[in-house]
Amino acid sequence: MNRLIKKYTDTVRKELTSDLAISNTHQVPKIEKIVINSGVGKAVADTKQLDMVVATLATISGQKPIITKAQHSIATFKLREGMPIGTKVTLRGERMYSFLDRLIAVVLPRTRDFHGVSAKAFDKSGNYSIGIKDQTVFPEVAYEDAMVIHGLQITIVISGNDAKASKMLLEKLGMPFEKGAK
Repeated sequence: MNRLIKKYTDTVRKELTSDLAISNTHQVPKIEKIVINSGVGKAVADTKQLDMVVATLATISGQKPIITKAQHSIATFKLREGMPIGTKVTLRGERMYSFLDRLIAVVLPRTRDFHGVSAKAFDKSGNYSIGIKDQTVFPEVAYEDAMVIHGLQITIVISGNDAKASKMLLEKLGMPFEKGAK
């Protein structure tokens, strides 16, 4: 069993139940899925770029990503409807918790000038999004092997519709928020 799953079931769920004054344990916020997304604008001119990003995302997530296609044609960017433009992967269950554990314990501290993640990145539904500018902060990706430097967007989807409860959940799981952030 993963370390974060064990921590959530043993301590975090009980603490959240008492802190949020929840009577039903099914109302306690929990992480439902993690979506990792990478847009590849250069894929319009060179499809090999997209293949490299797909390989990198598969290495990072441990799961094969899908290729997303353009919804609309945009003449300025020489983009036509249906052209491959990005990749995404959705993690659930054990893989989701192991990815989140690596993100919190290894990847975020490796980023340059890291002072914590922003506490303002919650949406109305309580989901949290993180942008990473360089995929080489993941230990699975060697800097020498990275042909294309690209960014990632990581969205942590949390059950419940409260940003405050979602922030409490992520804090108790060990997410390093900025000091002085509310």
